[in-house]
Amino acid sequence: MKSILSLAVFLALVAAAALTGMTYLPGPWYEGLVKPAWTPPNSLFPPVWAVLYVMIAVAGWRVYEKQGIGRALIVWAISLQLNAAWSVIMFRDHQIGLAAVDIVALLVSIAAFIGLTWQSNRIASLLFVPYLVWVGYATALNLAILTLNGAA
Repeated sequence: MKSILSLAVFLALVAAAALTGMTYLPGPWYEGLVKPAWTPPNSLFPPVWAVLYVMIAVAGWRVYEKQGIGRALIVWAISLQLNAAWSVIMFRDHQIGLAAVDIVALLVSIAAFIGLTWQSNRIASLLFVPYLVWVGYATALNLAILTLNGAA
């Protein structure tokens, strides 16, 4: 029962971070930006993020259950904060360059989590691999939008 309760806590933490993405949507400003031809449709983002957020929660929970609060879980929490901040910076504040800095830091934190858990919790590491791939793609997209729109 304790394990199920801790999983619920991790799901709630991730849901709180996801709420920022649901609160600060792309909107007319984003629609008006020049974007590369390989930009996915906005409708693709919610289902992809829904799956990723569940994986993020399960990875954090697995680390907590096996190792407690340590470096890997701290990096997990930092990545969750960086993830939540990106939508605010990009869609509310319209700061493409600062959003790029945030997402690069997020990418580094995801890679760090994978590195920190690879030997001790392979499943948690593997759960973060699709997250790394998606955020790598999103980083390239953010940087392309920055380049195409100057310092907009």
